[in-house]
Amino acid sequence: MYRIQYQFLFDKQNINKLTIVIDPKTFSMVPPDLENKPAWTRLEYRQCDCCPLTKEEQPYCRIAINIALIIETFKNRISYEKCVVRCITPERIYQKNTSLMEGLSSLLGLIMATSDCPAMSLFKPMARFHLPFSTIEETMVRATSMFLLRQYFIHKDNLVPNLKLEELRESYETVKVLNAALLKRIKGLASQDSDKNAIMIFHSISEILSMEIEANLSSIEHIFTISDDRVLRG
Repeated sequence: MYRIQYQFLFDKQNINKLTIVIDPKTFSMVPPDLENKPAWTRLEYRQCDCCPLTKEEQPYCRIAINIALIIETFKNRISYEKCVVRCITPERIYQKNTSLMEGLSSLLGLIMATSDCPAMSLFKPMARFHLPFSTIEETMVRATSMFLLRQYFIHKDNLVPNLKLEELRESYETVKVLNAALLKRIKGLASQDSDKNAIMIFHSISEILSMEIEANLSSIEHIFTISDDRVLRG
């Protein structure tokens, strides 16, 4: 199994560790073994408008089940509380002095992409090459690069690739709908705001990326513009 552990260090005696176990073949998260599944994790409880699933085929929301422990762990902490967030992957360790909500936003993004939610399937390759605490610019480059690499493999299979990024933009629009529904689903569960603000960060990133794609990625175009007469030709 492929394991990614997030550690939230508030002080030497107060450390929260959350390990995400992922199937290395499908890169789907192994759901936590919850003895009693909360009522708010049932699929039909404030179900997303974009969700194509039925309660007969999937009784519980996959993302809700996978974030239930996070909600319970941090429900009494405030979003701007400072901590050290450490992300340990099989390849390397990332660490940042930051706010709790930024660390949770990074963790939630990983979980949402690997929960086998139909709305998040396009983002599973990004989760395989998880980059914690990524900036808007980094996420923009990673998302478009992963999408275009997928189009290359479509072309390799003698199918017609799509280089217009419209599918990617639509996927981020769907993620915005999912985030809004997820906020409604967890409303009232916590006395503090860390989980909700973490989702809001993720929501804001989705909104900005959707707008950037619609603007033809103009904010990063200069990075990839050839500055002289050399032009790469196939």
